[in-house]
Amino acid sequence: MNWLRAAVLGANDGIVSTAGIVVGVAGATSDRSVLFTAGLAGLLAGSMSMAAGEYVSVSTQLDSEKAALAVEKRELREEPEAELEELTQLLQGRGLTRDVAFEAAEQLTQRDALQAHARVELGIDPDDLTNPWHAAWASFLSFTIGALLPLLAIVLPPSDWRVPVTVLSVLAALVLTGWVSAGLGAAGARRAVLRNVSGGALAMAVTYAAGVLLGATGV
Repeated sequence: MNWLRAAVLGANDGIVSTAGIVVGVAGATSDRSVLFTAGLAGLLAGSMSMAAGEYVSVSTQLDSEKAALAVEKRELREEPEAELEELTQLLQGRGLTRDVAFEAAEQLTQRDALQAHARVELGIDPDDLTNPWHAAWASFLSFTIGALLPLLAIVLPPSDWRVPVTVLSVLAALVLTGWVSAGLGAAGARRAVLRNVSGGALAMAVTYAAGVLLGATGV
């Protein structure tokens, strides 16, 4: 479920950021090739930036998880009794009585001590560590898919319809992503959709106004 939420948020970023670029450029010029170039540049730059940022972030998390597991493995080797007591206390903290917690800790230790401590103490599953490449590709693809909507909406319609079609398409897409993200987070849909649509509308209004101003001044 976490990957789906991340994908929705990545697509949302792609929609808003690329829409802001193409609508802003459309305020300054109606040249289709310029709009396409600007939108494509925004799509590529944004998707690569998202992928690189996610890769670095998840790689750092993975390094931390591996380091924590290495420390835990050393402590289990050097101080097994102390680690058994620590696991017992952790299980007690989750509501078990002392006797039951100690028995459970012994059984978990005999089965797989490292996995038991990793899950209970560190909140890590040693068999399912985070993968930076998966995260990077997911961010790249979700941003790209989201960015394609405003890019196509600005270059395909006739000149007079480009901005209205793009704005309406983007707002409709933001309603959808806001509703889906709210559902995934078990939050109220109305507030999430309103926040999403308002942010996107504001971004397009600001960039369009800037484009019109720059186009009028010939900058």
